[in-house]
Parts: sequence; structure tokens; C-alpha cells
Amino acid sequence: MIPHAVTRDLSSSTLPLPPAGAWIGLIAGNGRFPIIFAENARKLGFRVSAVAHQGETAPELEQVVERMHWVRVGQFGKVIQALKCDGVEQAVMLGGIKKTHLFSGVRPDFRAMAFFAKLKSWKDDHILRAIADDLADEGITIRESTFGFSNLVVPEGTLTRRRLSQKEREDVSYGWNIAKEIGRMDIGQCVVVKDRVIVAVEAVEGTDEAIRRGGRMARSGAVVVKCCKPQQDLRFDLPAVGPQTIEVMADAQAAVLALEAHRTIMLDREEMLEKARQADIAILGVPG
Repeated sequence: MIPHAVTRDLSSSTLPLPPAGAWIGLIAGNGRFPIIFAENARKLGFRVSAVAHQGETAPELEQVVERMHWVRVGQFGKVIQALKCDGVEQAVMLGGIKKTHLFSGVRPDFRAMAFFAKLKSWKDDHILRAIADDLADEGITIRESTFGFSNLVVPEGTLTRRRLSQKEREDVSYGWNIAKEIGRMDIGQCVVVKDRVIVAVEAVEGTDEAIRRGGRMARSGAVVVKCCKPQQDLRFDLPAVGPQTIEVMADAQAAVLALEAHRTIMLDREEMLEKARQADIAILGVPG
């Protein structure tokens, strides 16, 4: 059976909303999520101060924020300085930063070097929590990444007209347990399955490349399972999918996308569902 559990409703927050017209900080990585967040935050009446990372963040973000501060990956001191300069007291961290920066291209400033020196673990979750703690010491609270975005969270059930076959549901159930385990070990969030065989596991390359690799192995009819890590901190690094995910799956001739309901972000939902319809791909929101 596909697992079921009670999950936290991400549409609510334990933090009070900033007053209308207040600054909200955006520490932006790659992808469309930072842009969509900024557009929505402005509609809600917030002024957005964005810190963008060179070589990662889309330049288009500058068109939908009040302030844009560019930094290199590893310039942690500049991130803090930019947000404090704009009077930011609450911020979000959205979009990925490629792990390959750890091997080349990182130019840490003194603040970052001091930060890394006291790290006890290099796992993603530990690094991100430590960054949030450091920002909190500076008076900047990191909010949940779904702040103001209850409409973007994947609901439960089949989201497409095409339903899953019994065989596909068995692959989802099998892949789910493996995906949770690689998440627990902080390897990745996604696996590709066919006939109860894991044909690809996401690692440093990211979801799209894992799907492409799985498609080459499976040839056609693969099931893609993407879910949260068991220890997931809901403030950052939630699984996210969008139209590009479907395009990659279509090229790989994958058949099903199974996502963790209530804990996965779906960007550009209508476009994504239409692309899935055209490619005859089924999308399933799996409860916990």
C-alpha cells in the first residue's frame, strides 16, 4: 500500500505575519520559485529585499523585487549586511544552490569561514539550520518556505485525468520507502523505479538528471517518486517540481510522477498539468 500519515499543514505558520508594507527578505538560489515568491509577496503588500547568488539566481528576479543584492556563493557576511541594511527581520530561503560549488567556485568571506569552522556536520539539513541560527542571532528569522503559498502545496490524490495502473501503484509504494531512506541518509529526494527495480537515485546532480539517467535505463514507463526527507526542516529545501520536470520526464518516456502531498511545491501548476496531459503522464499526491 502507498503509505499514509498525518502531516503538518504548510498553509499555516507559527510566526505572525509582518505588517503590510514591511520588508520581507528573500535569499534566492536557482529556479523559478524565488521569482514566484517575490511576485506573490508583493501582491500581499510586502516589499521584497532579495539577495541573489551569481551563477545561480535568474536575473529576471530583479524585475519583481524592490531591492536586489548580488553576492557570490560563500559571501555570508554580505548576505547579512544586505538584509540588515534594508531593515529585514523575517526572510525565506528559496531555490537551490548547486552542491558542485563545494568543489569549485566558492569564495568564502571571513564570516563564512568562521561559520564553516564551527560546523559539526556537512549534511545539507545541518548546514541550513546552522545558517538559520546565525541569521537569528542577527535578528533575522527564517520563515517556512511556503509562507503565503498555500495554493502551491501539492494536494492528496491523482491530479491528472490519467489514473495509475495497479502495477504503477506498486512501483510508487516500493519507490517511496527507498526515497525516504536515501533522504534519511541526506543523499537526495528522488528515485526512479520500474517493475520494482530502482533504476536511478538522485544525488548531487539533482532531480532532472536523475530522471534522465533513469529513463535511459528503463527505456519507457518509469515511475518517478519525489518526497521529503524524514528529518526535513520545513523552512528550506522542500521538494519542488514544475513544467520543466514534466518536460524532462516526457523526454525520458517516464509515465508517473508521485509527490509527497502537503510537503511538495508545485510551480506553475496549470502549465505543468497541461504538459502532463499532453505527455500522458499521471501525477499523484501521496499522503505522508
